[in-house]
Amino acid sequence: MPAEFYAGIDVGSTTTKVAIVDAAGTLLAEAVDKSGFDFAGAAETVFSRALAVLDADRLQVKRVVSTGYGRRNVAFADEMRTEIFCHAAGAYHYFPEALTIIDIGGQDNKIIRVNAGGERENFAMNRKCAAGTGAFIEEIAYRLGIDLGSLNGLAEKSEDEVSIGSFCTVFSCTEILGLLRRGTKPEDIVKGVFRSVVKRVLEMDSITGKVVLTGGVVAYNPIIARMMAEMTEREVVVAPHPQVIGAYGAALTARNL
Repeated sequence: MPAEFYAGIDVGSTTTKVAIVDAAGTLLAEAVDKSGFDFAGAAETVFSRALAVLDADRLQVKRVVSTGYGRRNVAFADEMRTEIFCHAAGAYHYFPEALTIIDIGGQDNKIIRVNAGGERENFAMNRKCAAGTGAFIEEIAYRLGIDLGSLNGLAEKSEDEVSIGSFCTVFSCTEILGLLRRGTKPEDIVKGVFRSVVKRVLEMDSITGKVVLTGGVVAYNPIIARMMAEMTEREVVVAPHPQVIGAYGAALTARNL
């Protein structure tokens, strides 16, 4: 008898992610691609790519749950859930206790609190400004002429971090150009940018319990977790597979329906 699988598709505003699990909830395959302007096409692409990793047929996928900004564009999904629900489900699976889950995404950030039973107690989301998001970091990297993948390593070299005082992406870029003109080292600016991201997130809501970080930004920039631990004086961990944790939560939901 062919194996049966469950899939979660997280169609975010920047990237689309898929996770495929078995009946035990084990993550067997994942895939990530840019969402672009064709959310339906991006969902098809990542789903096919993950199936190829498993060498499986889509008929072997018993159920699909979609989530994220473009969840309604996944025509082959059986059910939909919000990204708040799925990020909480994915993080709680790995850390079954009272948590504050912080998702730093491409276009928005979310703070989700769950109790010891995994039930959502509260959430906050920034939708009005890109400051503190992945888009903000991408813009700063572009202005500095630095590859995104090099930012974390560069910040780790900083010995004289600068403070970024502006509260929006446009003003921050202007401030950074001024710092460069005055001869400030790029590594000190980049570390200041990461500090600014953490500050913007912590301004959104109060933090309680263990902190679990999710999202693509923390996947590639572990310095953020260390900064958040310093600033909150709490235990801060990065979720396993942080970029696909929402898709993973959706896959677990598909298994549980």
